[in-house]
Amino acid sequence: MAAPITADQWVAALRAEGVTDIVEMPGWRTHNRNGVGAWGDVHATMVHHTAGEGSGLADWCYNGNSDLPGPLCHDFLARTGRLYLVGNGRANHAGKVARNAYEAVLNEQSVHPAPGPDELDGNAVSYGMECENSGEAGRDWPKAQYDVAVRVQAARCRFHGWSANSIWAHKESTTRKPLDPRIDMDQFRRDVAERLAHSASWNPTDSTPEEEDMTPEERKLLTDTAAAVKRIEAGMTVKPWTYKGKGETRDAYAHLLDIGRGVKGLSATGLTPAQSDALAKKVADIIAARLQA
Repeated sequence: MAAPITADQWVAALRAEGVTDIVEMPGWRTHNRNGVGAWGDVHATMVHHTAGEGSGLADWCYNGNSDLPGPLCHDFLARTGRLYLVGNGRANHAGKVARNAYEAVLNEQSVHPAPGPDELDGNAVSYGMECENSGEAGRDWPKAQYDVAVRVQAARCRFHGWSANSIWAHKESTTRKPLDPRIDMDQFRRDVAERLAHSASWNPTDSTPEEEDMTPEERKLLTDTAAAVKRIEAGMTVKPWTYKGKGETRDAYAHLLDIGRGVKGLSATGLTPAQSDALAKKVADIIAARLQA
């Protein structure tokens, strides 16, 4: 269970995550739909596209219309990378969502299933970010916009102690929005997970001295090995486990046993024993250096 973040906490979390171009819309701190429906506890954070581009979108997200009053999201992200803070509390963004889709983010599952029938109130349990994009095939997300989108969702997850698997797209929550947004959400979650593996002040161009010492061949071996582990986990009978810092030792032990049974599959990488040993030593050295830092 997670109580919603406060307005002051949200601004601080964004700035800590490196989001600096922020517009606080007038009254956003108390702008919500709390009077007409539940808000919290929260368990997820959703990504949308606006399905249109141009000036006035921030106001549209704030005001909504007679059929769907605002706020229509918590945050609106322009193509320039400028973030508008729109609402704080319940917002009209998700609508009804599928139970299986909600349970996937609630349980931080790495696989997000095709949504079933709409059953639950998504507005009560999820934050929402609207990103300026037409939604047309081939329409890009500018680098600055995508970078801020990753930072915004990382800030939500970092504050609540969530993994990147607490992020979902509107298209993953309901069959009503099959293209919203038209980006690879698995890659998006991987990019957020990469941020969460570092401090909030980290930038993608940053690297540690240990990482710089790795040769291209060693980096490739590490990537290939990680891919092999992912294939092993995909075939496990026990779903991949994410540590939540709650002393869940028995669950962790079961997960490690399951990984152990699948380690034979690492031969699929084509690594020789000598290469595996060298790679393991390199990774161990990096971990040891970071623990001593």
